[in-house]
Amino acid sequence: MSLKLLHEPENDDPILSVVNIIDIFLVIIAALLITVAQNPMLNAFSKQDVTVITDAGKPTMEMMVKKGEKIERYKSSGQIGQGEGAKAGTAYRMKDGGIVYVPE
Repeated sequence: MSLKLLHEPENDDPILSVVNIIDIFLVIIAALLITVAQNPMLNAFSKQDVTVITDAGKPTMEMMVKKGEKIERYKSSGQIGQGEGAKAGTAYRMKDGGIVYVPE
């Protein structure tokens, strides 16, 4: 009886392993498509302009700007900028966490 279980025709069918590999690839492709759809920098079909800032306020800060199909990358030099200018308005932080800008 035990020899009969080892030689069942279902275990020797090579098509079953191919079907399993195809199923695995379909799951991987679906995961990659979801990742691309959720990340605005990777989505080539998005018409929106996107700005992504990483490590904000730190010397390793980077900023990536996507305008149309062009992506530009800016790195912080770690130095504090300075320049001349005039006060343009006032920003207020609200209780709900929002910020309101009031120009002068």
